[in-house]
Amino acid sequence: MNGKSNTSKRYTPEFKRDAVALVRSWGRNITEVAREFGVSPEALRGWVKQAKVDRGEGPAGALTSYEKEELRRLRRENRGEIEGTRSKLKRLVERGWLDEDDPGLFTPARRRAFGSPNSQ
Repeated sequence: MNGKSNTSKRYTPEFKRDAVALVRSWGRNITEVAREFGVSPEALRGWVKQAKVDRGEGPAGALTSYEKEELRRLRRENRGEIEGTRSKLKRLVERGWLDEDDPGLFTPARRRAFGSPNSQ
């Protein structure tokens, strides 16, 4: 074993901001600052890069921290809505309201009961 944990550490925004400020304002070497703060140079390099994007100095198309968080929130929301729809469809199939082979269609018996133009 290499002694490293499979879980990543979470750092507060203030901690990240302070580390980035040392690199940016004081012109300190990323490796030195990372060592002082007890983080990997790769993590600090990523924070510095994200700070540039957040200030509007990043490459075209790069997402700001706010945009990344909004994207995460929307994806979470979509997953919840999709799961809710799936569970509703599953219940309709289980109760015989929808045809399992074609969940987009009511079963023939239900179509007849509701007078659907597709009734057979």
